[in-house]
Amino acid sequence: MSPLDISLADLIARLDEELPEASELARISEARLRAQTLSDLGDQLIDHYVSKAKQTGASWTEIGDAIGVSKQAAQQRHTPAAFERFTNLNRHSIVLAQEAARTHKHDFIGTEHMLLGLLGEPRGLAYQVLVATESEQRVRDAIREALPPAGKKAPRGHIAFRPESKKAIEEAHRASAALGHDWVGTEHTLLGLIRVEEGLAAQILCDLGFTSDELHETVRNKIAERLAARGNQ
Repeated sequence: MSPLDISLADLIARLDEELPEASELARISEARLRAQTLSDLGDQLIDHYVSKAKQTGASWTEIGDAIGVSKQAAQQRHTPAAFERFTNLNRHSIVLAQEAARTHKHDFIGTEHMLLGLLGEPRGLAYQVLVATESEQRVRDAIREALPPAGKKAPRGHIAFRPESKKAIEEAHRASAALGHDWVGTEHTLLGLIRVEEGLAAQILCDLGFTSDELHETVRNKIAERLAARGNQ
């Protein structure tokens, strides 16, 4: 039995159940997409515990030994970067954005893929804000209508962020700092996306009736409500 209590048979059964009419070739493509998603999640799992180890004073040599690579390789792969302060839910939304790009055979991660990632994480505050005034299906339909045409084949390996997506991540950090938070959650990424006006996500959000100022106020109020509720428990 694997450490996750899941077997190859479980993965095969789930894929077959979800795609009963698919050809064997189509199932190969879907299996590769899921394998890449699992790999991305695995990398983020390691990143999470590397960050924890660094906080407790572990050296890069010790971390490299734990991973099974050299000190230099460990430092290069896991030095805190853009996603260091991202919450687990927000990191998962980025994985879902990567999956969305592969599913649509795009060789880039655009702000539209990031918006799909937020919509795919219903536990995140961004999802709750998005569906508070619009149905989930309405938001999904708006994104899919705006998506660029699919490519000829799904990309392999790393998929790069478009410049506007990198800018949205920077804006997410700024939104977090402006609100006095020490974390970057899905709500901050949502604020980052609408602030990058040249990004497709901002155009989609504006077409749905969202504005940057209103989203900022909504996020601030929602977080205040959550913190107040925790204080009363």
